[in-house]
Amino acid sequence: MIEEYRAIGRRKTSVAHVRMMLGKGKIEVNEKPLKTYFTMENLVRLVERPLMDTNNIGKYDVIVNVRGGGVAGQAGATRHGIARALIKADLNLKSRLKEEGHLTRDDRKKERKKYGRAGARKRFQFSKR
Repeated sequence: MIEEYRAIGRRKTSVAHVRMMLGKGKIEVNEKPLKTYFTMENLVRLVERPLMDTNNIGKYDVIVNVRGGGVAGQAGATRHGIARALIKADLNLKSRLKEEGHLTRDDRKKERKKYGRAGARKRFQFSKR
């Protein structure tokens, strides 16, 4: 039986379901290669970061299903999910991943618009006279 590690990563409104197993280092996001799905180089590096920081690049095959949000939020959710899956694979990596900030769930979300205002915090133009 193939040993498989599953984890969920979240960022803004994006949720990434990560499946990780021993392999040759192939990363697939929504049935597409990583560099095809995330076209910007900084997002590709963001996703690969937990594997690089733990010297596991090329050791695991990663299959990700990510839904919701935009591409940056999806990349952040994928990174979070990969980091969580790495801990399930090897508990000794937890301190290193925590040190690098990969396990912290970034809970920042867009603030809602309030009534009587132009936006979440912006006010309508004020005129004295």
